[in-house]
Amino acid sequence: ADMSRFPTAAHLASWAGMCPGNHESAGKHHGGATRKGDSWLRGALGEAASAASRTNNTYLQTRYRRLAGRRGKKRALVAVGHSILIATWHMITNGVGYHDLGPAHFLTRGDPTRHTRRLVAQLH
Repeated sequence: ADMSRFPTAAHLASWAGMCPGNHESAGKHHGGATRKGDSWLRGALGEAASAASRTNNTYLQTRYRRLAGRRGKKRALVAVGHSILIATWHMITNGVGYHDLGPAHFLTRGDPTRHTRRLVAQLH
């Protein structure tokens, strides 16, 4: 597939209509609706995100669960679909296979001493 039309993954997400909305008024940022993009691709990404949210011990399931509790199930599905699209762009552009980050990615991505301090404070 020729991905030269999309120089970055964000360009592809914007074209597909899977990028988060952005509305700014009077210096305040508000969330907005996603764009109307390619309806077939959006539908396929929605189904893939729904299936990925039900898989066990994967990065995408963890991402869905973290977002669904705070933002709601439908917004979490759009975010997971966005993640799938970004990963797909990187796989096609760089010619590499999919590498799952794992369910512990969000726990291990930061400074471990800071994380330990936060957990100890939470216990007290």
